[in-house]
Formats: sequence, C-alpha cells, structure tokens
Amino acid sequence: MWEKFITHTGIVAPMDRANVDTDQIMPKQFLKRVERSGFGQYLFYDWRFMEDGKEDPCFVLNHPDYRNATILLARSNFGSGSSREHAPWGLKDYGFRILIAPSFADIFLNNCFKNGILPIQLPEACVDELFVREKKYMVYHLTVDLEQQKISDEFGLMMHFEVDEFRKYCLLNALDDISLTLQHEDEILSWEKDNMEVAFSGKYFQDMNFKFLFADQNEK
Repeated sequence: MWEKFITHTGIVAPMDRANVDTDQIMPKQFLKRVERSGFGQYLFYDWRFMEDGKEDPCFVLNHPDYRNATILLARSNFGSGSSREHAPWGLKDYGFRILIAPSFADIFLNNCFKNGILPIQLPEACVDELFVREKKYMVYHLTVDLEQQKISDEFGLMMHFEVDEFRKYCLLNALDDISLTLQHEDEILSWEKDNMEVAFSGKYFQDMNFKFLFADQNEK
C-alpha cells in the first residue's frame, strides 16, 4: 500500500543515458533480499560507488543538488533487461515517485505502476526540452498533476501526458493488487459461504458418489 497520488512537486534528477537496464538500477548481488523495503541504499550501486566503497562524485545522484530528488528524468528504453521487480522497489525506497522518459520497457513499466511509481512517457522532443530546462535552472522542480495529466514548472512550462485510465485510477486511490481484490471482499466471502454450504451438503456428496460410480461402470 502507498499514499494516494494526486499531485506531486519535486526536484528533478537528470540521467542522460539511454537503455538504462534493471541490472544497473538494482545489481544482481542484492536480489536475495525478500522484503520490499531497504533497497534504496543499493540503487544504481555500481554507478554510485567506486571500488573502495566511496561515493563516485561524478555520478548524478551523489551531487548535493539531487540528493532529495523525487523525479527522475531519463532517456529511451529505461528499465530494459531482466524483469526483476527489485528495480522499482529500489527507486521507490530511494524516494523517486515519478519517472519521465521517451519509453520504458514493458514489464518494468507495469511493475512501476504496481508499486506506486508514476512512469510518464513523453515524446523525445519534450524530454529534450526538460533536459535543457533542468540544466538552465538550478535545482529544477516540476509539478505533476495526475488528475489533469499535466506537467508544469514555475517558468511557464505546461505539458500534457497520457496514462492508462485503470493505472491512473489505481494511483489516485492508492490501490495495489491486494487492495483491488479487497474491494470485492463481501462478494468473495459470500461466494465462499455459498460454495462451502454446497460442498458439505448431502446432495453434493451424493452427486459426487454417483459420478464416481458411473465412471467405475464405464471402466468395466
């Protein structure tokens, strides 16, 4: 479960690389953990840290201006590679709520929505414009309005984005797969009750005995 996503304003961190795969987002040595929390410390581990374990000052997320970023701006085919759900777990745990790129790998895109992250796909030209603006304005902020499907900044920018209606509904109402199922809890319990009564009724066992007997006769 996560909090409802209505609007969000946050610092933009630029990752000016295409084809960033899940092996880089969450390296394989950290996949043994089974709980969903605590993965943020391993995000982009091989890029964030040098061989001696110290932070690489050249990596974007280690820059002081981006330590509190909640919006990741990237290039095409973000999240390619293996289908590990640990990648969005790490992004969410690190603090990212929104990803913006021209395209995402399909499975990764689905996993983001399932974990309360909003992945926004924009035309290449729009992403280029955001990279230009991020470079121009120090500590660049964007505001994302999911209800209106709009992206804006304090300098007059306004962009529209598309999002699947069902995914939008789930984010607006903080619904994961379990929460969606529990919306039908009364119907599920009623179905279970009705079928439990049938299962333990004499008629059920009589019908079952008849079927077994009929099958035995056919075999003979």
